[in-house]
Amino acid sequence: MRDYDFTKRNTSIDILRALTMVLMIFVNDLWTVNDVPKWMQHANMNEDFLGLADVVFPLFLFVMGMSIPYAIKRRFSKGYSELSTIIHILTRTFALLIMGIFTVNTEIGFSRDMIINRDSFLILMVVGFLLIWNLYPKTDKQIRYLYEVLKIIGVLLLVFLAIVYRDENGEVMQVRWWGILGLIGWAYLVCSLIYLFVRNKISVILAFWVGFVILCLIKSSNIIPRESFINSFINIFQLGTGANVSFTMGGILFSMLLVKYWDLLNYKKILYFVTIALFLFLLAVISNNYWIVSKNEATLPWVLYCLSIAVASYVIIDYLVYIGKASWFTLIKSAGTATLTCYLVPYVLYSLFYGIINASFPGWVISGVPGLIKSAVFAFLCVGITALLEQNKIKIKV
Repeated sequence: MRDYDFTKRNTSIDILRALTMVLMIFVNDLWTVNDVPKWMQHANMNEDFLGLADVVFPLFLFVMGMSIPYAIKRRFSKGYSELSTIIHILTRTFALLIMGIFTVNTEIGFSRDMIINRDSFLILMVVGFLLIWNLYPKTDKQIRYLYEVLKIIGVLLLVFLAIVYRDENGEVMQVRWWGILGLIGWAYLVCSLIYLFVRNKISVILAFWVGFVILCLIKSSNIIPRESFINSFINIFQLGTGANVSFTMGGILFSMLLVKYWDLLNYKKILYFVTIALFLFLLAVISNNYWIVSKNEATLPWVLYCLSIAVASYVIIDYLVYIGKASWFTLIKSAGTATLTCYLVPYVLYSLFYGIINASFPGWVISGVPGLIKSAVFAFLCVGITALLEQNKIKIKV
C-alpha cells in the first residue's frame, strides 16, 4: 500500500479556498443589489439552471475535502494518535453545528420583545464565537489562564443569547435546519472519519465517492420510500441527498490523485486532470437528459457539473502557481488562511451598516454594474478586516 505524502504544502488549495470564500461573500451580498444578471443568481425552485451562486457552496465543500488528507497527515506527523484525531474531528464538527444553529436562527427573524435587538445579538454572537474558538497563542506563561477565562466568557455569552432569543413568532432557539456551517460540519464529520480509517486505500475512497454519487442519483429519482430503513439510515448520518458528501469525498479523492501523480511532468498532470474535468462534465450533460440541474433539489447533474467546475478551477489555479503567478492572489490570502473568520465578518458589518449606523445608498449605487461593484468592494472589505484581525492574533480555528 502506497504511503501518500501529504507533507508538502499545496498553495493552490489555499488560493482556491480564498477565491471560493470571496465569491461566497460576493454572491451572499447580492440581496442588497437590484438588476443582478441572471447567471450570477441562484436558480429558482424547479428551474433547470446553474447560476454562479449555485456553484460556490459545492466549491467550498470540495476544497474542504481536498484539505482533509493534509490536515490528518499533519496531525500524525506531530505525534497525535488516532483517538485524539477522532476527538479533534468530533469537536470541530460540534463547533460548526453550534455556529450553524445560531446563524440559522438569526435568519428566521427576531421578536420585538427581546431584551436586545437583532444587530446587538448578531455582533455578540460573533464575539462569542471568537472568544471560544479563537486560535490563542500557545504559551506556558500565566496568560494562558486568561485565554481559558475568555473561552468561558464566550460560552456564557452564547448561553445568554440562546436563552434570550425569541423569533418573530415568540419561539425559542431550536434546530430548524443546520445552516451552511452545520452542513459543512456534517460533511466534514462523515468524510474525515472515512478517510481516517481508510487512509491510503485510494480504491476504497473511490468506492465511497461512487456510492455517494449513486445515492444522489437515487434521491434525484425519488425511489426511496420516506419511511424506509435506508432513508432512516441516511437521516441518522445526515447524508441528505448525498450531494454534500459527494463534493467533500470528491475533494479527498482528488487530493489523493494529485499526490499520487505529483512527480509527473506538469503538462501531463494538466492533461490528466483536464480529462477528469471533461469526463465529469460529460456525465453531467448525459444525466441532464433525465434530471434538471438544481441546487435546491440537489440533483445529480448539479453535483456533476459542480465537480467538473471544481476540478477545472483547481487546474487553472495550479497552472498559475506553477508559472509563478501565486502573488496575484496575495490580496485575498487571509480568506484562505482565516476562512471561518472571513465568513463571519459580514454578520458584524451588516449589523453596523444597516442596523446601528442605518446607512443607505442612492438607488444607482445598488443597481446593475455599480451594485455589483459595491458587492465586490464589500467582499474585499471583509477580506481586509479578516487580514487585520489575523495580524492581531484574532482568528477562529475549530
